[in-house]
Amino acid sequence: MAIVNFQIWRGDSAGGKYESYSTEVAEGMVVLDAVHQIQATEANDLAVRWNCKAGKCGSCSAEINGMPKLMCMTRLSDLPVDKPVTIQPMKAFPHIKDLVTDVSWNFRVKKKIKKFKPRPPDAADGTWRMFQEDIDRVQEFRKCIECFLCQDVCHVLREHHLHDEFIGPRFFVYTAALEMHPLDMEDRREDLKKTEGIGFCNITKCCTNVCPEEIKITDNAIIPLKERVADRFYDPLKRIFRMFSGKK
Repeated sequence: MAIVNFQIWRGDSAGGKYESYSTEVAEGMVVLDAVHQIQATEANDLAVRWNCKAGKCGSCSAEINGMPKLMCMTRLSDLPVDKPVTIQPMKAFPHIKDLVTDVSWNFRVKKKIKKFKPRPPDAADGTWRMFQEDIDRVQEFRKCIECFLCQDVCHVLREHHLHDEFIGPRFFVYTAALEMHPLDMEDRREDLKKTEGIGFCNITKCCTNVCPEEIKITDNAIIPLKERVADRFYDPLKRIFRMFSGKK
C-alpha cells in the first residue's frame, strides 16, 4: 500500500477549483478506483461519470495530468509519484459538475450527418457483391466507443470553440465509415467542405494519439476524406470534365 496525493477539480459551470485529497492505493489500481475510494471516504458529493470500468463505454473520460484519458484504463503505476495526480473534466465541452461535462452536442452533430444509403442490389435475388478488403477498410472505424477524447484534444474545439462550424475527429471517423462502405452511394463531400469544417483540421494527429482503441483517425479517416473533398472541388481536370459532362 502507498499513499497518493490527488488534485481533483471541484465545481460547476459557474466556476471551481482544485481540491486536495490523499488515499491509499494498491498494486493494479486505476485512476477510477482511486476516485471511487475518495468519493466513498472523503467526498461523497464528488460527481463522476462511469459505467463499464472496462474501457468500452467511454463514460469516464477526463484529463489526467493534463492529458485526455479514460480513468478506468489509466493505471496509477504508470503516473509520476513525485507530485499529485491532477484530474479535471474535459475542456472542450460545457461543465456540469466536478468531473462531469455535457457531451450532448456530439449526439446532435451525429444526427445531422447523412445516413447510410445503400446502392441497388447487384443480383436479382436481392444480394450485393463486395470484396473483403473493402469491408476490412471500414471495420477499424467501428471500434470507436465515443469516449470523445479525440474531440477534447482537438484544438479546433478545445481552444477555438468552433462547435458550430466543425464536427470534430469522432464524426470524421463516423463519416469515413459511411463514405468508404462498399454499398453506400450517398455523397457527403459538399457537407464536409461547407458545413462540417474538414478544412479546419491541420492533421496534427493529436486525436490519433489519445484514441484508446488505437484507431488511426488522421491517416485512415481524415486524410482520405480531405482527398475526396479536394478531388471534388479543387481538381481542375475533374472540374472541366464536370462542365462538359453536365455532372455535378
